[in-house]
Amino acid sequence: MRFLPVSLNALLVELADLDQTLALLASLQREPLAGVEELVPAARTILVQFRPSATGVAALVRAICARDLSHKVERGGTLVEIPVRYDGEDLAEVAQLLGITPEELVRRHTGSVYSVAFVGFAPGFAYLSGGHESLDVPRRATPRTRIPAGAVALAGRFSGVYPQASPGGWQIIGTTPLAMWDIDRDVPALLQPGFEVRFVDIATLSIASRAQLECDTAKKPLNVPAPRASGPALEVRAPGLQTLLQDLGRPGQAGQGVSASGALDRGACRTANRLVGNASDAACLETVNGGLRLVSRGDTVVAVTGADAPVTLTSAAGSSWSVPRYQPLALADGDLLAIGEPAAGTRCYVAARGGFDVAPVLGSRSTDTLAHVGPPALAAGDVLALRPVGRGAIAGAAELPPPELPSLHEDVVLDVVPGPRTDWFTPDALELLARQRWRVTPQSNRVGLRLAGDEPLARAITQELPSEGTPTGAIQVPASGQPVLFLADHPLTGGYPVIACVAPHHLDRAGQIPVNAWVRFNPIRPFEVINCP
Repeated sequence: MRFLPVSLNALLVELADLDQTLALLASLQREPLAGVEELVPAARTILVQFRPSATGVAALVRAICARDLSHKVERGGTLVEIPVRYDGEDLAEVAQLLGITPEELVRRHTGSVYSVAFVGFAPGFAYLSGGHESLDVPRRATPRTRIPAGAVALAGRFSGVYPQASPGGWQIIGTTPLAMWDIDRDVPALLQPGFEVRFVDIATLSIASRAQLECDTAKKPLNVPAPRASGPALEVRAPGLQTLLQDLGRPGQAGQGVSASGALDRGACRTANRLVGNASDAACLETVNGGLRLVSRGDTVVAVTGADAPVTLTSAAGSSWSVPRYQPLALADGDLLAIGEPAAGTRCYVAARGGFDVAPVLGSRSTDTLAHVGPPALAAGDVLALRPVGRGAIAGAAELPPPELPSLHEDVVLDVVPGPRTDWFTPDALELLARQRWRVTPQSNRVGLRLAGDEPLARAITQELPSEGTPTGAIQVPASGQPVLFLADHPLTGGYPVIACVAPHHLDRAGQIPVNAWVRFNPIRPFEVINCP
């Protein structure tokens, strides 16, 4: 067992194999450690995210090293059968790679009972272990940009089913009509850690069984209630480039493969709520690069924080004037609030007194753009009803905007913690990470900032990395050597090495970096692996 640095509030525990990983996970779940907020298990690692005010690395290392890993975790209890059409585009190639026929590959894949080892990558994506020992295949050299929902695939010794359409590098051998993820179920993820799975070839089912399967898996129309029009509300006249509901996220859902998501600039979201008298964890509107136009229905109180963008108020009578950010704004019925293009930063946050009357999904009103969890992006014509103002709610006084928002005019410096896979790179790579300027490319979004530098980061270890947990702020380096800085909607696990992570105190700054800005990384401590005493 060894411990790899991740960030100031996270470390990665690396173990010998999957059995040890599951044994440690079971121990930590059975007897939780004080201050630990999230555990993200993977093939040979557990990402431990903790609260520094409650515990520290030294205390965690001592406590984890003392755990007994000799007891193998007993799996089973729930068996899920997954019907598969073995029509995958990689079926013949994988069979050839293994030196067997496609028919033999299907026989081996359906001839074993699998266990759900852990869940990650995407909501409902389960890593299934325990298949036929010969089914050990590499990921594709070039990942596909889109794999369809329901694709049954292989990578290494694992089998898996893609819950939704997404990029991916696993080898596709078939498809299933069964939904791995359904937010309308009491437990959205069909497969949970510890469940057992058996794949069934649809071609072997009777005609009646196949007909029943088609009936059971037919998509049912969603009953989406119309927006409530009574009481104070904000009407969306124009949503801008993208406007989403975001609060402080949904931590604690790692068991279903769901990352926390939430506002990219959490400080700005908290401040906006404080200014209008809401709880700090209430939802705000997060809008990118201006263009948002809201009309008040009835009397409302709002506040705008975040990026340095012009804010204009137009009365129902047609008079217009500029209004400041970072202070409460009283809107009368018919007033129009408009946010322009930012001069610095990229995301503005709008809070409304009382909070937005939107039902939470898995305990949060945040929209996760990768996982497709939470309310949809706002559209023109949407009406956002506001909740009644709680007794004792007091709007705050005006506050000063942050002094140094990221802009296109000077390099944005982010403090980083080297690790957990710094030693997978050449000795010069970490020096290059810090020395070189990195441009934020237009392919960036809430999932992550895609960066481009003159020189790629070279790896010393080129073998495939088993998937492992990745926190917000992780700087993952794919085969191209051009890094990706993970933001709030990143996948829970990843298969490329992470050279460093943005320190927690600079995550809000990272969430405000505009496209085409230049970034520099500042390592704040050396990379150091910790072993059990």
